[in-house]
Amino acid sequence: MDVTRLRTLREFADRGSVTATAEALHCTPSAVSQQLRALQREVGVPLTEPSGRGLRLTDAGRALVARADDVLAAVQRAEAELDAYRSAPRGRVRVALFPSAGLLLLPGFLRRVAAHAGLDVEVRDVDMTPAEVPRLVADYDVVVAHRDEHGEPFPSDRLDAVHLLREPLDVALPLRHRLAGRQRVEPNELADEPWISVDVGFPVDDVMRSLAVRTGVRPRIVHRINDFRITEALVAAGQGIALLPRYTMDTRRVLRKELSGIRAARQVEAVLRPGSATRPAVAAVLAALRAEADEVSSANPAGR
Repeated sequence: MDVTRLRTLREFADRGSVTATAEALHCTPSAVSQQLRALQREVGVPLTEPSGRGLRLTDAGRALVARADDVLAAVQRAEAELDAYRSAPRGRVRVALFPSAGLLLLPGFLRRVAAHAGLDVEVRDVDMTPAEVPRLVADYDVVVAHRDEHGEPFPSDRLDAVHLLREPLDVALPLRHRLAGRQRVEPNELADEPWISVDVGFPVDDVMRSLAVRTGVRPRIVHRINDFRITEALVAAGQGIALLPRYTMDTRRVLRKELSGIRAARQVEAVLRPGSATRPAVAAVLAALRAEADEVSSANPAGR
């Protein structure tokens, strides 16, 4: 089978439309349609079918996409073996990471990759939900993502997920809060408090919902703010309390309190396509991310 056509099919599976696939491959929708039709003729079974105004994969198409991942991963491994003949990792690696991971990891990570003279790392911060990660992996070589540690892992059949760190989530309170003198707080002590959370579908909100299920205490959410620095400012001003990541919380303006008897945390992982890590440049980026995450974890042993 033609590798270019297989790559087109995989991009269509990742992006869901001919137009989006054409944009990703820098060609016209007509060219994408031609590639899909040619591949369909080559294999002799329908790979797509009409769905509204667009197309969707058939069962055969989805089965071939799974095999296409294997084929394209093998191609990447072959290319990586050629790259390995070079003296050092080189080339561009595109990295996407959620904003608070940028605050936590990015300065040290960039210092580490700067040691590789031939490595060109392009970084973008993306406010992502776990459901959006597979689509982002279609655009980036490495996606630093987060999820509720009690939630579903990223699908291993089409993605590789590399553990970076576990970050506990603690309650942020105003400095003069009634529970200021406590080292830990019970969930039921916060039952009547106004909460500031993030948009539905983001990991911190997932953790709050799982806490509600496990404790029976349903938080009264009054605001939804995705920027943790804005949330901290609102907590400091007495506008509510929040569940925030431990390592980046600014304890100069809010109080950080652990939840008693509850393990609330998010898993931070580097997610990429299968076979991508065999490319030396991507492997160097992963090594730098893991080294920086290990340093953060070592500096915060209570968070493990």
